[in-house]
Amino acid sequence: MRSAALACLVSLGCSSSMKSEPPPPRWSPGTVYRPGHTTSRGLLDARGLVHAHSIYSHDACDDRPKTADGAFDQTCLADFRRDACAARHDFIFLTDHGTHFTEGEFPDVLLYRPEAGDQLVLHDGQPTANRMACPDGSSVLLIAGTETGMMPVGLERHLAPPATRSAWYGRTDDEAIAAARAAGAVVLFQHTEDWTVAQLAQRPIDGFEMYNLHASALMNIGVAAELIFGKVELGDFDGLPHPDAFFTAFSLEDERYLSRWGSVLAQGHRRVTTMGTDCHRNTFPQKLQDGERIDSYRRMMIMFSNHLLVKPGDDAAADDRELKAALKARRLFGTFDFLGTPEGFEFVALEGPATKEIGDEVSLRAGVAFEVKTPSVKDLDPNAPAPTITTRLLKARANGWDEVASTTEGTLRFVPTTPGAYRAEVRIVPRHLEPFIGKRRDFLRAARPWVLSNAIDVVP
Repeated sequence: MRSAALACLVSLGCSSSMKSEPPPPRWSPGTVYRPGHTTSRGLLDARGLVHAHSIYSHDACDDRPKTADGAFDQTCLADFRRDACAARHDFIFLTDHGTHFTEGEFPDVLLYRPEAGDQLVLHDGQPTANRMACPDGSSVLLIAGTETGMMPVGLERHLAPPATRSAWYGRTDDEAIAAARAAGAVVLFQHTEDWTVAQLAQRPIDGFEMYNLHASALMNIGVAAELIFGKVELGDFDGLPHPDAFFTAFSLEDERYLSRWGSVLAQGHRRVTTMGTDCHRNTFPQKLQDGERIDSYRRMMIMFSNHLLVKPGDDAAADDRELKAALKARRLFGTFDFLGTPEGFEFVALEGPATKEIGDEVSLRAGVAFEVKTPSVKDLDPNAPAPTITTRLLKARANGWDEVASTTEGTLRFVPTTPGAYRAEVRIVPRHLEPFIGKRRDFLRAARPWVLSNAIDVVP
């Protein structure tokens, strides 16, 4: 049909009987996309999760990742695999707890199932990641990690033999950090609210979280209780939002995270910051009007994502080491996808004739200008109420961030005159969700973060 339509246009002799192409699909809550593109500088935009729990976490699967006979719950594992495929992620950095992660060996902790068509990624002859096969022929790259004393992601092997493994993973001292890094990991601190600015700044880690869903849920416990126990628990869905727009009720900004993040970077420390999904499938078993539990792996996995700008390998699909290199280089921005998929976002610094990426360092002496491209909602229905989108450039300071420039359209350009850490942020008033929000239009009044980038450092 497509080739016939093109021939028709070229010949300018279309028959009146020629059928037109179907209209493009329109975005609605629950719609997810793979980025599937490279930047003009040749970097692959890979979308995925950092901080997710599987059957190898003791508190996953409603706190029962094992059945009564001590075997791992294959139904819960099947839920994870199915929902990870439905979320269409390119990668997932697993962060399983010490129990039961320390009991497993590679490649089991990669959730490897050869009978399902999975393919291992090997480095030096050892399995370091798993290309988990999906029914549609795609795959999701699963990479091991643990959330114990700290959160090393991208482990290529265990730190120690079984007898001493738990003790090692429970440590947070410099020797343990070095051991995790030697095992291939990018070393993060989880749950930023649990660490001081001094710890985040002075410890030899690679980064920490700029957002965590579990912390956010606790912060929003009032509205969550109102909706879940006042409505959902009773089976009363009248006036509730679309199930995949449920988290529109949440405030997405945690001052504890923003304050620590700004303070650490303002001191000149280079740290990558990530968005932690922290999915366990163990918190809200109540079912929404679509018959799916509130905290299903799928629903948690599609809420937001981390985008890594990766130097692609020979086969165009990034492997675990290329993803970790991008993570350590801080080439990452996060997107709250349940508000709509941002299309067209880009944040770069122009240093003389060179274009520098998120995470890079630039010098005032060379001449610096920032450019931030304002995104739009991908495949938004043109008849939907228009969202208000504001793009901001922020500079780190003690206890937070200062806005230095903003725009509501086009490309934001700014020439810095002082050193510091600068990041881009896109905020949205999601009026386009009106058809999906039920009676709760009060959820749509305030601007909320939509895109959060890592910083570009300006030095003298």
